[in-house]
Amino acid sequence: MLHREGTKTIFISLVILAIPYVLLTQLGAPDWAVTGYLVVGLILLGLVLQFFRNPTRTTNAQAGDVIAPADGTVVVIEEAEEPEYFKGKRKQISIFMSPLNVHVNRAPVSGKTVFAKYHKGKYLVAWHPKSSTENERTTLVFSTPNHGEVMIRQIAGAVARRIAVYVQPGQPVSVGEDVGFIRFGSRVDIFLPLDAEIRCKIGDKPSGGETVIAKLHAANN
Repeated sequence: MLHREGTKTIFISLVILAIPYVLLTQLGAPDWAVTGYLVVGLILLGLVLQFFRNPTRTTNAQAGDVIAPADGTVVVIEEAEEPEYFKGKRKQISIFMSPLNVHVNRAPVSGKTVFAKYHKGKYLVAWHPKSSTENERTTLVFSTPNHGEVMIRQIAGAVARRIAVYVQPGQPVSVGEDVGFIRFGSRVDIFLPLDAEIRCKIGDKPSGGETVIAKLHAANN
């Protein structure tokens, strides 16, 4: 299955790749040249198609589970200051997404969207320490019924030039639901309460919508 974000890019790629092929055949280029270009063109198209793939994921979450919002590699686990919404310290998990990863972003918890904000910014490499605060990014905060609030921050990388968001404040979400997409190499930061139990480690490769990366304690009423 292909993601809806790829429709326009795939169409444009097909047109761009088809033009040289048509010219080569119409101008009577040698068979080896036509065949060679066809092979290269199909490989390039295959790379575009794999980037926009949207595999079906089965989310099995227990109360308090935080599910990975993206595929990729865990590159940061630390206690960090979050100045935009929480304005205080939180536990942070960062997942780096290479161009070969699935780039669908999924809700890490079930609840209600309480904050959504887009920021223009730079395009530092996604693993740069300042990318979380200086790059183009979108912040989403979800309030759970019994386990407090969880933030994810979609961060554009050096190649990414489009962040898509499909939820707005007040909108309910279900864990594992498709809430956004980032094109071409990027990063997702997750900010959790300080008492959250981390269930992943640096270097892990979680599966978005399936892998439990943390456990939340019930909030005090």
